[in-house]
Amino acid sequence: MPLESAERPWGSWHVIDDANGYKVKRIHVHPGQRLSYQTHRHRSEHWVVIFGIATCVVDGETIVAGPGESVDVDCGQAHRITNAHDEELVIIEVQHGAYTGEDDIERLEDDYGRHQAELISPA
Repeated sequence: MPLESAERPWGSWHVIDDANGYKVKRIHVHPGQRLSYQTHRHRSEHWVVIFGIATCVVDGETIVAGPGESVDVDCGQAHRITNAHDEELVIIEVQHGAYTGEDDIERLEDDYGRHQAELISPA
């Protein structure tokens, strides 16, 4: 079974590994873009910055992380990744939990006008 991948208005994500209880993604965020401010009911996330500078918001706290640094997001915490710089941001995201499907996202705020129902489409 081929691993999932999707283009988004802010960049793209690519599943590297997926098994019961976890999923690993490589996330690319274009300069000046950011992901939606969101929560998950069924999973936590661990982000490791590979290239670029990530400006992360976790439950209202801003954390800036560079290559080799990491950020943890507990299940239920509101979070967002922003690339406020001029170079591509690359992050490895490790999701851990009972369910890691793409429909376990509750968007609290989104720059691109996307709603919950649009999560399953690749756009």
